Amino acid sequence: MLQQGLLGDQILEAVRANPDSTLDELIVRVSGASWSEVFLEVDRLSRSGQLRLTKSRSGLTTTLRAV
Repeated sequence: MLQQGLLGDQILEAVRANPDSTLDELIVRVSGASWSEVFLEVDRLSRSGQLRLTKSRSGLTTTLRAV
């Protein structure tokens, strides 16, 4: 389990390096964290305005972009 700040930094770094990543792609790129930990941190980063979640037109994928 990673600390919240460290996980957030890893997520933002991964998204900046790979804009428009999907959540599934991000989970593979962030090591040492479970799916639920990554999901909760993505939610926190989104609510704080540091990360933008965008659904595709079909609504099947969610892409991430650092703000």
